[in-house]
Amino acid sequence: MAPLKTLTELLASGGYDARERAALAWAEAVTRLTDQEVPDEIYDQARKEFSDTELTQLTLAIVAINGWNRFNVAFHTPAGSCKSAVKQSAA
Repeated sequence: MAPLKTLTELLASGGYDARERAALAWAEAVTRLTDQEVPDEIYDQARKEFSDTELTQLTLAIVAINGWNRFNVAFHTPAGSCKSAVKQSAA
């Protein structure tokens, strides 16, 4: 099977429940901020699936990941080039 290339394809693949689809749609909307806002339908979908605390935590995770991505783009850091400071033991 070929890898999915867009969020639309991912959501249409049928492998996700309503809560997961709401999280993915929320992440996409918060990341893109089309017209500088999250569409009401996406907000309503997220509110139906997540408590205030859960939606806040999800949003903070999205913002953190977006921040790291922007940092890496700004400094031309190639994807996958980060080396962990944590030593991995041989299994």
